[in-house]
Amino acid sequence: MKVLKEYDDKKLTVKIEENIDTVTAPDFENELMDEFGKFDSLILDCEKLEYISSSGLRVLVMVQKKLQPQNIPFTIINCSSSIREILTMSGFDKILDIQ
Repeated sequence: MKVLKEYDDKKLTVKIEENIDTVTAPDFENELMDEFGKFDSLILDCEKLEYISSSGLRVLVMVQKKLQPQNIPFTIINCSSSIREILTMSGFDKILDIQ
């Protein structure tokens, strides 16, 4: 898993590559948690994400739950058809902003 973080003022874009699975999900969570309090908008760019497991999905829900009370937008962009299918089949397309 590779993670690239880019700030544009207080808007954080996180580009994720390869896989988020049982092994990499804790590292992915730590990468995001390290940035909390530093941004007022979060974008997760999944253009190069190849696979996400239930462990990765759990991290997405945790992030959403943490940001929602603060009204901080969390958007997921550039999902491949296979990633979008995983998000849809799991029902996450109804609780996350996926564009």
